[in-house]
Amino acid sequence: MTRKKRRLMVLLVCGIGVGSAAGLSLWALSSDVAFFTSPSQLAHDHPGPGRSFRLGGLVEAGSVQRSSEGGKPRASFRVTDGSAAITVHYTGMLPDLFREGQGVVTLGNLAEDGTFAAQEVLAKHDETYMPKEVAEALKKSGHWNPEQGAPPPASTWNTLTVKQTGG
Repeated sequence: MTRKKRRLMVLLVCGIGVGSAAGLSLWALSSDVAFFTSPSQLAHDHPGPGRSFRLGGLVEAGSVQRSSEGGKPRASFRVTDGSAAITVHYTGMLPDLFREGQGVVTLGNLAEDGTFAAQEVLAKHDETYMPKEVAEALKKSGHWNPEQGAPPPASTWNTLTVKQTGG
């Protein structure tokens, strides 16, 4: 084999190897990526069944219900972005900073009854912080203009229930 053919063969094998590694990495990442969705976006576009995603917004005032089942703490609350709201069910200890009217991001998937089954709940870390995705969703829905100060309390918004209409 000539020197030119060997060099071409090495480049071809390296190209195939790098391409395969990149494709495999993208495939592996796509199954683990959890996209952010607001309640309004969820009302229009439903992710496929069993697909994990992040749901964010504000905890609706007066919606938090706590219970215990089999010794495990359970919570049910509504997450809203001002235009729509969805009920979230979570089994486990809620973060210390979890409060009504505060920003929250949850990770989970839609249940068959149209509610959100959360595996993880993340609350804001101080009184001035709001997750970027939540702030963007509130701005986009027209319920908050940052130049006018803090977002209005969630209890002042009209909300609607999000029902799953299919996958």
